[in-house]
Amino acid sequence: MALKKLIRNKMIHLGMGLFASLFIINASAEPAPDFTLLSSTGENVRLAEQRGKVVMLNFWASWCGPCRQEMPLLDAMHARYSEHGGFELYGINVEEDNTPAIKLIKELKVVSLEVLYDPEGKASALYKVEAMPTTVMIDKKGQIRYVNRGYKDGDENKYRDQIRELMKE
Repeated sequence: MALKKLIRNKMIHLGMGLFASLFIINASAEPAPDFTLLSSTGENVRLAEQRGKVVMLNFWASWCGPCRQEMPLLDAMHARYSEHGGFELYGINVEEDNTPAIKLIKELKVVSLEVLYDPEGKASALYKVEAMPTTVMIDKKGQIRYVNRGYKDGDENKYRDQIRELMKE
């Protein structure tokens, strides 16, 4: 609950993510912290088991307007890049109660994107999530390469460029 309040307060402070979307951090390739979270399919997903793939983590909440806006775009992006192998995208819901997230996923007809649930905020804390959405790009060696905070129209093009760059390596 404290993480949700912190994130909500930060979002209000940052103008619902618009200001935050101006920031892309080109991380200096630090190791991505490992976690295991329950997925929407009922299976546990461990990040370390994705080594050898480019992984995109998108931390989101159902109450976040920009998150709702980008969700269908992320779903399409996952379908496009995962069909060739070597890429995985996880939408990590940060809410304590996943009921609103499940409802939103059905409402938006998200079919490709695998959703993970972080009700205790453990993965969110590991990745220092302070804005919604926060998107983290991890290379094939398990190193954080990009952290994107917030979302605005057109950011999906930036994500595609980052994915393509990391997949070429």
